[in-house]
Amino acid sequence: MKYPKIILIFLVLSLLGVSPVMALTTYVDGSPHMYALISGTNEFSPGQDVVITLIVQNRGVSTMKNAWVGGNNPVPVTIRPDHSQDLTGDQYAIWRGNGNIPRDDLPTTAKMVMVGLSPGNSPLIIKTDPQNIGDIATQGFKTVKISAKIPANASSDEYQLPLTIGYTYLAQADELAADVLQSQYVRRNETFPISIRIKPLVNIDILQAVPENLNVGSGGYLNLTIKNTGSEDGKKATVKILRNGQSPIIPTDSSVFVGDFPSNGVITCRYKVAVSGDAAQQTYPVDVAVTYENRYGDIVTSATDTVGIPVGGKLTFSVPSASPRIVPGSDSVIMVVYKNTGDTTAYHAQARISVVDPFTSSDDTSYLGDIKPGENVTARYQIQAGDEADIKTYLLDAEIRYRDALDSSQVSDTFKVPVIVEPKPASSGLVSMLPALALIALIAIGAGYYLLVMRKKK
Repeated sequence: MKYPKIILIFLVLSLLGVSPVMALTTYVDGSPHMYALISGTNEFSPGQDVVITLIVQNRGVSTMKNAWVGGNNPVPVTIRPDHSQDLTGDQYAIWRGNGNIPRDDLPTTAKMVMVGLSPGNSPLIIKTDPQNIGDIATQGFKTVKISAKIPANASSDEYQLPLTIGYTYLAQADELAADVLQSQYVRRNETFPISIRIKPLVNIDILQAVPENLNVGSGGYLNLTIKNTGSEDGKKATVKILRNGQSPIIPTDSSVFVGDFPSNGVITCRYKVAVSGDAAQQTYPVDVAVTYENRYGDIVTSATDTVGIPVGGKLTFSVPSASPRIVPGSDSVIMVVYKNTGDTTAYHAQARISVVDPFTSSDDTSYLGDIKPGENVTARYQIQAGDEADIKTYLLDAEIRYRDALDSSQVSDTFKVPVIVEPKPASSGLVSMLPALALIALIAIGAGYYLLVMRKKK
């Protein structure tokens, strides 16, 4: 019965004498190997807001690792890429320590990667600040987007933009004791050239913008002088003007074909435009762009340029003449002088006066012809005043219908024409009685003659 106890004791002692087999793999060399390239197109146009997409990759590879195996006294085994286990003195010096403590990081991991793009000698304006993209393990990559602005006057060329990549990595790990590991991290900055190309384009600069007869509520012309400041020679070019948002200047003839538009060339264009009636007397924007054929035979439209166009006030008229006068019960021709107080010509103008009680008219419209700015013209109207007309000044409505520079019909705002009704002259009563007095006189003369003849017969 003692044998089972002896066997149990033997088994316990056997287990205590067995050392556990330990295994620990430690990479003992290598570091991050960073690389960057642009994703997608690297060709951009002047005047664009662009997003440059970059791929940042870690190509670092560890060429050697230690695999510690054994019991209480583990033995280092250095494994090389060809899986041989030849531990040289130099390799052993790299390892340092007995390898019992696992490392927190691999030496090939790029930690706290910071990426920043600079314009270098390019005309680009970089809008995105340097950014932290986190850790990149070996053979890993991150995508970075950087916003930039390409000025409209940027020269066509290929540029190298410096991309700075900063990161931290584990350079060395020393085991100072069986339970003490000292890690040494190093910060490294590297710069990579990112190549971009700015395409040759036609770029426009509006040298002069001269309006003709542009007034509120009417139409006129716009004359533009434009220079090609780009590096591309435009062929079969058409210059277009476009309405800018809700601007009251509305093109009615928006395209002018100019043919060849070489770099540094200057052209002039003339357009018909209209101005809405709700505009004010001020400057409003108009957009201009050029569509052309480039050197590759592609049809391209340039970036728009915006120019301010001054707009005059609505055409107005005044009545500088003395107020016409009329007496009750009369039929008269009155004359009214109108003055063009605007800054453009009113073509084929006609003036109309609106008569109200106690007036009537058989001819309330007068043709005035063309009225230049500041010019006076005279209108004539046939007016009848009723006998019941009060002695006072009446204000009659008047308006002038005319045609603008684009031959569009326009009507002025209504304005007032004063007409004075004055009393009849004092002698007018006696004059009005003359026919009756003459008749009475004739009757009296006839009666006297009759009496005289009858007396003679007797």
